[in-house]
This record gives sequence, structure tokens and C-alpha cells, in this order.
Amino acid sequence: MRIYLSADIEGTCGIVDRLETHRKEAADYNPFARQMTLEVGAACRGALAAGAEEILVKDAHGSARNLDHSQLPRQAKLLRGWTGDPLEMMSGLDRGAFDAVFFTGYHAGAGCGGNPISHTMNGSNEWVTINGVRASEFLINAYTAGYYGVPVAFLSGDGDLCRFARTLIPEITAVAVNEGRGGGVTAIHPELAIERICAGAEQAARRAAQCQVPMPERFETAIRFRRHQDAYARHFYPGARLEDEKNVCFSSGDWYEVLRFFHFVLSD
Repeated sequence: MRIYLSADIEGTCGIVDRLETHRKEAADYNPFARQMTLEVGAACRGALAAGAEEILVKDAHGSARNLDHSQLPRQAKLLRGWTGDPLEMMSGLDRGAFDAVFFTGYHAGAGCGGNPISHTMNGSNEWVTINGVRASEFLINAYTAGYYGVPVAFLSGDGDLCRFARTLIPEITAVAVNEGRGGGVTAIHPELAIERICAGAEQAARRAAQCQVPMPERFETAIRFRRHQDAYARHFYPGARLEDEKNVCFSSGDWYEVLRFFHFVLSD
């Protein structure tokens, strides 16, 4: 069994402020980068206990240089940095190469109240929708897993996102480590988060086949930018249209074409 794990940081246990996610703010960042690594390691250990033989971990936050590889199990390979392809946070995923996808440290999407630093891809948009649903990075990346035919079996992050994930994939194992309210977060103890993630990942790996991602036949996407200037500049992407002064829309029946649109229009 091979596992693909995409690791973000804003849904890591206890995080409440953007300064805690930036490498340049070492005093705030370092403890949470360590917790991010411990949570990824816990998910890896759970998968290994269920019979996984190899795990590819994508460091998928910011600089993509957050995880301490020496603290992960020896069976875990780590993809650091950004390859530059449209898969973004899912770079390295391929059809037939993996048996399950895991997500750790994930968070609510832009325009959602479940996390004080909720966002989708960057801070330049107010929200992203796919077929009328407010899209998180989890939803985007889950569809990428579905595009390649890989089940999405495990998620850890904030409670709001975990509840949404269960509506999309009822059999997913989702471990909530934070509950956001306004500008605050109530977190479980970091050691308890590690224990629950390890146990949840083991369960998830054993039932991964039940966690196929339901793929729509067509994807109607919309991005509402904070600045009308950004919307205007980005609506020139082939096939995109300017719905109003801040909304850029794109439609396709091919998820990879949507990823290509996001890659050139939504990424920093």
C-alpha cells in the first residue's frame, strides 16, 4: 500500500494567527512547524501500522520548507519546494501510483468562519466556488485525487472543514484538532492531537477503498477577488470571463483544465 500525504499548516493544532505560519516570524512559527511535523509523523505511523509500505509527503504550505524530514518515519519520502505544475499542493500524485490520499493541517476555505485565518490558495480572493459550493483547498485537492482515481481517506484540521469533508466523502476519517470561533480557536491538547491522528490514520488506511471522491460531470467555478484590478487582469485567461467587476468565472468538464485555470489565475 502506498499513501500520498499533503500537509498544510493552518489547520495544525493550536494555530490562530498568520504569524504562526510564517518562517520569518521564528518565535511564533517554530513551535507550530514542529507540531506540523509531529502531526504528519503521526499520520505516517498510523498508515504504516495498517500495512502501508511507502508514503510520499508533500510539504504544501508557504515556502514548502516547513517539515523536519528527520522526524518522519524512514518509509516517508518528502517532496519539498514547489514544482511549478498545476497540481500545486498535490504535486507528485499520479494515477495508479497510490492507494489513498491523506491530508493533515488543513483548514476552512475563504469566506468560511471555521478558522480565523481561513483562505483558499492566497489572500487576494474573498471566496472561490465550485458548482456553487464555497471551495477550500481540501475540496480542490480532493477533486484532484478523484481525477486520478485515488480515494481520500484521512483529514485532520479544523472542525468546520472536517464536518464538510464528511458530507463529501461519508466514510472519510476526519480528526478535528481545532474549533474556530470568530478570531479565536479552541484546540485540543497537542499530544492528544498526535494520538488521535495516528489512530485515525490507521483506521483510514484500512478502509481507504470506501472513500472514493464523487466527481461532478462539469465544474462551474467562480473567484471573487478583493481588488477589481486583479479580477480584470486575470479574466484574460483563455476561456475565463469577467462576470462583474470582481468575479472571474471558468467552466469545464475536465478537472485538469480547472486546475490549469487556478494555477495561472489564483496562485500567487
